[in-house]
Amino acid sequence: MSQVIRGKAFVVRDNIDTDQIIPAQYLTLVPTIAEEYEKLGSLALCGLPKDQYPTRYIPEGQTKTPYTIVIAGRNFGCGSSREHAPIALGAAGCQAVVAEGFARIFFRNCVATGELYPVEATARICETVQTGDDVELDLDANTLKILKSSKVLTTKPLGEARPVIDAGGIFDFARKSGMIKARGNHSRATETLAAKEPADD
Repeated sequence: MSQVIRGKAFVVRDNIDTDQIIPAQYLTLVPTIAEEYEKLGSLALCGLPKDQYPTRYIPEGQTKTPYTIVIAGRNFGCGSSREHAPIALGAAGCQAVVAEGFARIFFRNCVATGELYPVEATARICETVQTGDDVELDLDANTLKILKSSKVLTTKPLGEARPVIDAGGIFDFARKSGMIKARGNHSRATETLAAKEPADD
């Protein structure tokens, strides 16, 4: 991914849990199957209460989001340890979440899947940035810039997690770095096996 990510921000508050990111009834979708990966993306953040978030992350009738960066408060991604949460956001077109703080398992799943960058802010930015603001996240300079005001906010470096995400996740990183031997296209093999599974009763 690019070292500088530009796009519109979508702002949420504290304690956004994984059931708000992708509700449990959709966890049967298989991310390695292209159509189901796209479906996961179309459902990203659909669990947010409409009275608190009248602007929806995925516009009605769309499968992709116009918001490249999610801005959040404390404890983003709390709740159950479903890897579908970062996958759904990544499938929707999210490239980074910049939050005051992350639930540990959500952060780890972001690194493991390589779907998006979980960047920690040094201040409470969810009260500074507004949904729809054009922002620029610089992963090298560790800054988030609000373009309309030119205000620059500081973020924490990703450290050793960043090259893993850059590589596309833990398994791609391990293959590229020689930790494990490349053994073909596992996603395609998994998709082929899934297609042969009998339908549920």
